[in-house]
Amino acid sequence: MTSLFRSVFWAIVILVLVCAALGWVVWGQYQTFLSTPLALEQPEIILEVPTGTTMRKLAERLRAERIFANPYFFIALAYQKGQMESLKAGEYAVRSGMLPGELLERLTSGRSIEFPVTLVEGRTFREALATIAAQPAFVSELTGLDDEEIIRRVGIEAGHPEGWIFPDTYRFRRGTTDTQVLRRAYKRMRDILASEWEGRDAGLPLQTPYEALILASIVEKETAVAAERPRIAGVFVRRLEKGMRLQTDPTVIYGLGDAYDGNIRKEDLSRPTPYNTYAVAGLPPTPIALPGREAIHAALHPADGDSLYFVARGDGTHYFSSNLDEHNCAVRHYQLKQPCSGLRE
Repeated sequence: MTSLFRSVFWAIVILVLVCAALGWVVWGQYQTFLSTPLALEQPEIILEVPTGTTMRKLAERLRAERIFANPYFFIALAYQKGQMESLKAGEYAVRSGMLPGELLERLTSGRSIEFPVTLVEGRTFREALATIAAQPAFVSELTGLDDEEIIRRVGIEAGHPEGWIFPDTYRFRRGTTDTQVLRRAYKRMRDILASEWEGRDAGLPLQTPYEALILASIVEKETAVAAERPRIAGVFVRRLEKGMRLQTDPTVIYGLGDAYDGNIRKEDLSRPTPYNTYAVAGLPPTPIALPGREAIHAALHPADGDSLYFVARGDGTHYFSSNLDEHNCAVRHYQLKQPCSGLRE
């Protein structure tokens, strides 16, 4: 072996050893990176990933924002997991103490931050729409449109949107439109109404699921006490069976619309609107509010009994009567604060 050959040989050996040593050091640093929790300046930060962001660009940004020091290790982790092209746009909560692998999994899972909106039982469709519009993370497309156009955009298969939005808390990502929120709430209502209708009591004076929805909305407005809903429904069902008018104030109020100032007057009870159940027999033409599932269930499973009247006690509950004399006595006692001895309880 010539002197030159030996020199080249040993140079190669040394180079291989140096590369192996460097590789071992880098591998050790990479393993340390994987096992070292993120040390943020605050317990949690919100990381926004715009559409079109690449993993390389994000890694450089994470380094610039001091989330970790070496962007190449994060890129290597993405390569190792086969997720270089799996980054999802959105807003993500990054917590101090997360491991890099957990951060990568979150950014590629699409589980970005979702913003809540609560649609409350007993509110009207327009009040629900205003609630959605007030959520700054959402985009309003429907504000200012009439009911007919909203129905068309949301896909509501009815001539009026009232009652068709299921009241609940929904969560969506930033940029969600009010149309998308309503579509989900509408589908939810259709599914729940169909399920409840299928299991309804036999012999009810309700011909369609829509009639059940109308009755449920009245029950929802009449009481916030869950235990009373079947009893309230029972009163209205018996009135329908007997051909009596429902005579329920919430329908009158709904029919008054913006003319309602907080008080129902005698002339309001005779005002000719389709929703005046003191003047018009049967159910009103549409729901008057957003009924929850308990109200829908109560409308389709009314309590047995003979009561045909009820009056508010003033504490959130109601007194139920089976005849008009007892009802009038209850009105004097609970509403007018006059003594009356004809009450059962």
